[in-house]
Amino acid sequence: MSKIGIPRTLAYFLYYPLWKTFLDELGEEVIVSPPTSREILDQGVKDAVNDACIPIKVYHGHAAWLRDKVDFIFSPRLVSVRLFGDFGTETFCPKFLGLPDMVRLTVDKLPPLIDTRVGIKKDPKEIFNIAADIGDVLGKSAADCKKACRKGLEVHKKYQKLLSSGVLPPDAIAQLFPNEPETNNKVRREEHQRQRLVRKPNREEAGLNIAVVGYPYAIYDDYINGGILGLLSKENVQVFTQDMLSDKVLNRQAKHLLKSTFWYFSNRAVYGGLHYMKQKRIDGIIHVTAFACGPDSVVDRLLEIEAHRHSSKPYLSITIDEHTGEAGIRTRVEAFIDMLNYRRDKI
Repeated sequence: MSKIGIPRTLAYFLYYPLWKTFLDELGEEVIVSPPTSREILDQGVKDAVNDACIPIKVYHGHAAWLRDKVDFIFSPRLVSVRLFGDFGTETFCPKFLGLPDMVRLTVDKLPPLIDTRVGIKKDPKEIFNIAADIGDVLGKSAADCKKACRKGLEVHKKYQKLLSSGVLPPDAIAQLFPNEPETNNKVRREEHQRQRLVRKPNREEAGLNIAVVGYPYAIYDDYINGGILGLLSKENVQVFTQDMLSDKVLNRQAKHLLKSTFWYFSNRAVYGGLHYMKQKRIDGIIHVTAFACGPDSVVDRLLEIEAHRHSSKPYLSITIDEHTGEAGIRTRVEAFIDMLNYRRDKI
């Protein structure tokens, strides 16, 4: 049995249940880094290249935390996860594509990385070949990998069902793996997560309905975003994110754009924003964006333009980096909520 480390950031928030189950079924021990902290962020800033965005810096910090505790770090090279015929040449951010190399060359004394290329272009069944490549690194047979992958996909579907019911990813992961020390309440629950309602939103119970869109690793990492979701919960706001929407619902928005972006996570943020802008029950949109992220600068401007087109739907952009203070975010979000309440009363 090998110890496999998974950094609690980037693709973790969408694919952890899949890969966790897959590795468990192969008989490996999965170790997840703790929620982002000042120590992890500072280490990431120290190790990463200067022009990296904060999510990449945070990833370096999580990898450094794992290095003395595991035999391998699971860092697949994400290239594409949707069929090219449906979404042109959609891919991941260039820093995602080179992430395993960046981490390997900048973080000292790392164990070997499992950096299998994840590129699904022509057939969804390519996932089984990817699983076999991962298993080959661990000395597992192709048959065992296929069986483990099927189980992982089953759990991934359950995860997606929880998200579509209104459960946020950290809470959905805790429900799927309640006995895991990495996801139990002592480790990961902040005050706002204890208050959160795990059911479909009800406008009569929530004062406001606000859609929070952006990259999942910016939305759900409470440390780097200043605890936005917790603040909204305390203010009796019901939160919606793009990850609560099915791919079918998200992809409908592509036809309303002259051209989609080249990047997977960017398209999800844009499609989610466009969907919620058309929903009368949504009072406003908050976009959490990372400073120094090239693709996100395009997303932010596009969402701002679209929000103005859709009956001037109130829109707030929150930019985060390693210097962002919680007090500044709190002030802007509280002012946004006050404005929305005033607007609702006037209407």
